[in-house]
Amino acid sequence: MAERADAVTCWPGRIAAALVAVLVLGTLLAVALRAEAGRGLGPAEWSAIRFTLLQATLSALISAGLAIPVARALARRRFFGRRLLITLLGAPFILPVIVAVMGLIAVFGRSGLVNVVLRWLGWPEVSVYGLHGVVLAHVFFNLPLATRLILQGWQDIPAERFRLAAQLGFGPRDVFRTLERPMLARVLPGAAAVIFAICLSSFAVALTLGGGPKATTVELAIYQAFRFDFDLGRAALLACVQIVLVGMAAVLALRLSGRDSFGAGMDRALRRWDAETRALRIVDTLWIALAALFLVLPIALVLLDGLPGLAQLPLSVWRAAGVSLIVALGSTALMLCLALPICLAAASGRGRLEAVGLLGIAASPLVIGTGLFIVIYPIADPFRLAFPVTAVVNAVMALPFALRIMVPPVRDVVQGYGRLSATLNLRGVPWVRIVLLPRIRGSLGFACGLTAAMSMGDLGVIALFADPETATLPLQMYRLMGAYRIEAAAGAAVLLLALSFGLFWLFDKGGRGHADA
Repeated sequence: MAERADAVTCWPGRIAAALVAVLVLGTLLAVALRAEAGRGLGPAEWSAIRFTLLQATLSALISAGLAIPVARALARRRFFGRRLLITLLGAPFILPVIVAVMGLIAVFGRSGLVNVVLRWLGWPEVSVYGLHGVVLAHVFFNLPLATRLILQGWQDIPAERFRLAAQLGFGPRDVFRTLERPMLARVLPGAAAVIFAICLSSFAVALTLGGGPKATTVELAIYQAFRFDFDLGRAALLACVQIVLVGMAAVLALRLSGRDSFGAGMDRALRRWDAETRALRIVDTLWIALAALFLVLPIALVLLDGLPGLAQLPLSVWRAAGVSLIVALGSTALMLCLALPICLAAASGRGRLEAVGLLGIAASPLVIGTGLFIVIYPIADPFRLAFPVTAVVNAVMALPFALRIMVPPVRDVVQGYGRLSATLNLRGVPWVRIVLLPRIRGSLGFACGLTAAMSMGDLGVIALFADPETATLPLQMYRLMGAYRIEAAAGAAVLLLALSFGLFWLFDKGGRGHADA
């Protein structure tokens, strides 16, 4: 380990971890100090807390419940395009929230496809706003995540278990009782807890689909107290509540995510003798088709509605797109400056530094943004620093995901080449350039693409700091929707979608290319 430490310097990782800790914990401390101890929570605040818990609970239960038959169908069937469909299940994770919301409005809104059919049938119309709209949007985003988590549980069951079950004459109910139900008991609580934690800190969905005071989340209440009332004490108090809720949910998710293994198999091809009846084939096909339709149709409608108006977008949209690109690239660069040193330090035996880098997942962007405003306000104009602050917060929010992607390959390189590099007196920046970067290029590209796409579509901190003259593309699109300029908003949605997926594709493709050793 000593020789490996000569090749890999750990002090940059300590500095990067300290910066992250100061940013996250410092802003949380500023929020806590600003909160008024004797003020207490009023009826509106308690209503926001109840709604937050209710929508998060419903979103988690519905997402996990619907994911069970979809994941089981994908686990039991082999068909053309299956790998592509499973890959596409990860697309909502980098999909800009505001674009997905617009797609859901195109399907379930007042003039959407569903209400057109209901009016034609003479049935009552449905509204996409309020509790059911927020839950619908969260299910759209989290159904793919739950499906991937539960599908992994099915894939962890060795093929030999199903072969033995077939030899014993087990039917579908027997297989479910002996194999699938125990797996679900281990996997399902953790998946539901993760989705519950994610939905607690939802902001853009509640902002666009909340539908009024009765459908306000804690995160949205922070924004309202901040932007409309400029009540920093109330915003700080609500931020403390949000910290407690998200922290408890994160701890719950971590506790429930641990699961026992079914044991190792011999990697044989999986065949499900218990699911070869015609009725089960039809049922599985229907679940896969419905899930694909639910995920693809809103985005397809956004493209159809927005492509004709793409060439007629106002100058403000193009200006906002340029700002978003700069912020996204800045966030990606900042993430790299933090992630690489922390990864190297963690790979050299400083695992606690990696834990510090994961702090960003425990606090919401709006809480950190509120803390930064409280810190900056006495010494400078926070609104002039809207874009740098947005880039910094987006980088910290993406850091936990980047670390989970990059730490394993960096550890492999350090363990495999550390002693040889120390023997050759190759260390520091030359070692990173010659040895490390070519061998982690794939993971590096994926992490950068994920960060750029998430930052490109973020509608969080910028909503706190932006003045009427400045905006990123998601914020400008939200303003167009609020002004009922639906055609321009649809064109902006197509542009945002193209830029988000384009950045992800460029970084990911660059990482997957052949590196020159």
